[in-house]
Amino acid sequence: MPTDSVSFIFLNAFLMNNFVLALFLGICPFLGVSGKLKTAWSMGLATTLVMLISSLSAYFINQLLVYFAIEFLRLICYIAVIASAVQLVEMSMKKFSPGLFRALGIFLPLITTNCAILGLALFQTFKEYNFIQSLAYSTGAGAGFILAIVLMAGLREKLELANLPNTSQGAAMSLMLAGILSLSFMGFAGLGN
Repeated sequence: MPTDSVSFIFLNAFLMNNFVLALFLGICPFLGVSGKLKTAWSMGLATTLVMLISSLSAYFINQLLVYFAIEFLRLICYIAVIASAVQLVEMSMKKFSPGLFRALGIFLPLITTNCAILGLALFQTFKEYNFIQSLAYSTGAGAGFILAIVLMAGLREKLELANLPNTSQGAAMSLMLAGILSLSFMGFAGLGN
Protein backbone atom coordinates (compact mmCIF):
# COMPACT_ATOMS: atom_id res chain seq x y z
CA MET A 1 0.00 0.00 0.00
CA PRO A 2 1.57 3.33 -1.03
CA THR A 3 2.28 5.66 1.89
CA ASP A 4 0.49 8.58 0.24
CA SER A 5 -2.77 6.67 -0.33
CA VAL A 6 -5.82 7.80 1.60
CA SER A 7 -6.35 4.37 3.17
CA PHE A 8 -2.76 4.21 4.41
CA ILE A 9 -2.98 7.72 5.88
CA PHE A 10 -6.20 6.78 7.70
CA LEU A 11 -4.78 3.49 8.98
CA ASN A 12 -1.54 5.17 10.01
CA ALA A 13 -3.35 7.76 12.14
CA PHE A 14 -5.84 5.20 13.47
CA LEU A 15 -3.53 2.36 14.53
CA MET A 16 0.16 2.65 13.72
CA ASN A 17 0.67 6.19 14.97
CA ASN A 18 -2.35 6.46 17.26
CA PHE A 19 -2.21 9.95 18.75
CA VAL A 20 -2.86 8.79 22.31
CA LEU A 21 -1.23 5.38 22.54
CA ALA A 22 1.75 5.75 20.19
CA LEU A 23 2.44 9.51 20.04
CA PHE A 24 1.27 10.21 23.62
CA LEU A 25 -0.78 13.27 22.69
CA GLY A 26 -4.12 14.00 24.34
CA ILE A 27 -3.34 12.15 27.56
CA CYS A 28 -5.31 14.55 29.83
CA PRO A 29 -8.81 13.72 28.53
CA PHE A 30 -7.72 10.12 27.92
CA LEU A 31 -7.03 9.61 31.63
CA GLY A 32 -9.57 12.08 32.98
CA VAL A 33 -12.74 11.08 31.13
CA SER A 34 -12.17 7.36 30.63
CA GLY A 35 -13.89 6.31 33.85
CA LYS A 36 -17.22 5.46 32.20
CA LEU A 37 -17.94 4.21 28.69
CA LYS A 38 -20.75 6.72 28.02
CA THR A 39 -18.66 9.79 28.86
CA ALA A 40 -15.60 8.34 27.12
CA TRP A 41 -17.59 7.76 23.92
CA SER A 42 -19.02 11.29 24.05
CA MET A 43 -15.63 12.86 24.71
CA GLY A 44 -14.19 10.85 21.84
CA LEU A 45 -16.90 12.07 19.48
CA ALA A 46 -16.49 15.68 20.63
CA THR A 47 -12.72 15.50 20.19
CA THR A 48 -13.10 13.87 16.77
CA LEU A 49 -15.48 16.61 15.66
CA VAL A 50 -13.04 19.29 16.83
CA MET A 51 -10.18 17.43 15.09
CA LEU A 52 -12.12 17.31 11.84
CA ILE A 53 -13.12 20.99 11.93
CA SER A 54 -9.63 22.09 12.98
CA SER A 55 -7.89 19.96 10.38
CA LEU A 56 -9.98 21.15 7.48
CA SER A 57 -9.78 24.76 8.64
CA ALA A 58 -6.01 24.44 9.08
CA TYR A 59 -5.71 23.19 5.51
CA PHE A 60 -7.45 26.26 4.08
CA ILE A 61 -5.71 28.65 6.48
CA ASN A 62 -2.35 27.21 5.46
CA GLN A 63 -3.22 27.76 1.79
CA LEU A 64 -3.95 31.43 2.52
CA LEU A 65 -0.84 31.89 4.63
CA VAL A 66 1.37 30.36 1.96
CA TYR A 67 -0.27 32.49 -0.74
CA PHE A 68 0.44 35.69 1.21
CA ALA A 69 3.86 34.41 2.40
CA ILE A 70 3.00 34.84 6.09
CA GLU A 71 3.53 31.26 7.26
CA PHE A 72 4.91 32.55 10.56
CA LEU A 73 1.30 33.19 11.67
CA ARG A 74 0.43 29.49 11.31
CA LEU A 75 0.51 28.59 15.01
CA ILE A 76 -1.55 31.58 16.14
CA CYS A 77 -4.18 30.96 13.45
CA TYR A 78 -4.43 27.28 14.30
CA ILE A 79 -4.91 27.99 17.99
CA ALA A 80 -7.67 30.50 17.21
CA VAL A 81 -9.45 27.99 14.96
CA ILE A 82 -9.18 25.21 17.56
CA ALA A 83 -10.55 27.45 20.32
CA SER A 84 -13.46 28.48 18.07
CA ALA A 85 -14.24 24.87 17.14
CA VAL A 86 -14.27 23.84 20.80
CA GLN A 87 -16.62 26.70 21.66
CA LEU A 88 -18.94 25.61 18.86
CA VAL A 89 -18.97 22.01 20.12
CA GLU A 90 -19.39 23.14 23.74
CA MET A 91 -22.34 25.41 22.96
CA SER A 92 -24.01 22.69 20.87
CA MET A 93 -23.54 20.12 23.62
CA LYS A 94 -24.85 22.50 26.29
CA LYS A 95 -27.98 23.17 24.20
CA PHE A 96 -28.74 19.63 23.02
CA SER A 97 -27.33 17.45 25.82
CA PRO A 98 -27.03 19.34 29.13
CA GLY A 99 -26.56 16.12 31.14
CA LEU A 100 -23.60 15.09 29.04
CA PHE A 101 -22.27 18.65 29.19
CA ARG A 102 -22.25 18.45 33.00
CA ALA A 103 -20.77 14.92 32.95
CA LEU A 104 -17.79 16.00 30.85
CA GLY A 105 -17.25 18.98 33.12
CA ILE A 106 -13.92 20.77 32.84
CA PHE A 107 -12.60 18.30 30.28
CA LEU A 108 -14.79 19.67 27.48
CA PRO A 109 -13.21 23.16 27.42
CA LEU A 110 -9.83 21.50 27.91
CA ILE A 111 -10.12 20.13 24.37
CA THR A 112 -8.88 23.61 23.40
CA THR A 113 -5.50 22.86 24.97
CA ASN A 114 -5.44 19.24 23.85
CA CYS A 115 -2.07 18.82 22.21
CA ALA A 116 -3.44 16.08 19.93
CA ILE A 117 -5.60 18.60 18.08
CA LEU A 118 -2.84 21.16 17.59
CA GLY A 119 -0.46 18.33 16.72
CA LEU A 120 -2.88 17.09 14.08
CA ALA A 121 -3.02 20.49 12.38
CA LEU A 122 0.75 20.91 12.50
CA PHE A 123 1.56 17.35 11.38
CA GLN A 124 -0.73 17.53 8.35
CA THR A 125 0.75 20.89 7.39
CA PHE A 126 4.33 19.67 7.62
CA LYS A 127 3.47 16.46 5.73
CA GLU A 128 1.94 18.68 3.01
CA TYR A 129 -1.28 16.69 2.73
CA ASN A 130 -3.86 17.75 0.19
CA PHE A 131 -7.52 18.25 1.16
CA ILE A 132 -8.57 14.58 0.84
CA GLN A 133 -5.45 13.38 2.65
CA SER A 134 -6.09 15.90 5.45
CA LEU A 135 -9.65 14.64 5.73
CA ALA A 136 -8.44 11.02 5.96
CA TYR A 137 -5.73 11.97 8.48
CA SER A 138 -8.12 13.82 10.79
CA THR A 139 -10.78 11.12 10.54
CA GLY A 140 -8.19 8.42 11.30
CA ALA A 141 -6.77 10.38 14.22
CA GLY A 142 -10.26 10.97 15.63
CA ALA A 143 -11.25 7.33 15.22
CA GLY A 144 -7.99 6.34 16.91
CA PHE A 145 -8.74 8.69 19.80
CA ILE A 146 -12.21 7.17 20.18
CA LEU A 147 -10.74 3.67 20.07
CA ALA A 148 -8.14 4.46 22.73
CA ILE A 149 -10.49 6.24 25.15
CA VAL A 150 -13.26 3.62 24.78
CA LEU A 151 -10.81 0.75 25.32
CA MET A 152 -9.49 2.48 28.42
CA ALA A 153 -13.00 3.17 29.74
CA GLY A 154 -14.04 -0.43 29.18
CA LEU A 155 -11.02 -1.72 31.06
CA ARG A 156 -11.55 0.72 33.91
CA GLU A 157 -15.21 -0.24 34.25
CA LYS A 158 -14.29 -3.93 34.38
CA LEU A 159 -11.65 -3.25 37.02
CA GLU A 160 -14.23 -1.60 39.28
CA LEU A 161 -15.63 -5.09 39.79
CA ALA A 162 -12.22 -6.63 40.50
CA ASN A 163 -10.73 -7.11 43.93
CA LEU A 164 -7.50 -5.09 43.75
CA PRO A 165 -4.91 -4.32 46.39
CA ASN A 166 -5.18 -0.80 47.83
CA THR A 167 -1.79 0.20 46.43
CA SER A 168 -2.84 -0.39 42.83
CA GLN A 169 -6.24 1.30 42.84
CA GLY A 170 -7.11 4.65 41.28
CA ALA A 171 -4.50 6.60 39.35
CA ALA A 172 -1.85 3.88 39.70
CA MET A 173 -4.06 1.33 37.95
CA SER A 174 -5.08 3.85 35.28
CA LEU A 175 -1.45 4.52 34.44
CA MET A 176 -0.64 0.80 34.36
CA LEU A 177 -3.57 0.20 31.99
CA ALA A 178 -2.47 3.08 29.78
CA GLY A 179 1.03 1.62 29.63
CA ILE A 180 -0.23 -1.83 28.68
CA LEU A 181 -2.52 -0.39 26.00
CA SER A 182 0.34 1.70 24.68
CA LEU A 183 2.62 -1.32 24.50
CA SER A 184 -0.01 -3.25 22.57
CA PHE A 185 -0.44 -0.40 20.08
CA MET A 186 3.30 -0.08 19.62
CA GLY A 187 3.10 -3.50 17.99
CA PHE A 188 1.22 -1.92 15.09
CA ALA A 189 4.24 0.27 14.32
CA GLY A 190 5.70 -2.52 12.22
CA LEU A 191 2.83 -2.22 9.72
CA GLY A 192 4.05 1.16 8.44
CA ASN A 193 7.26 2.22 6.77
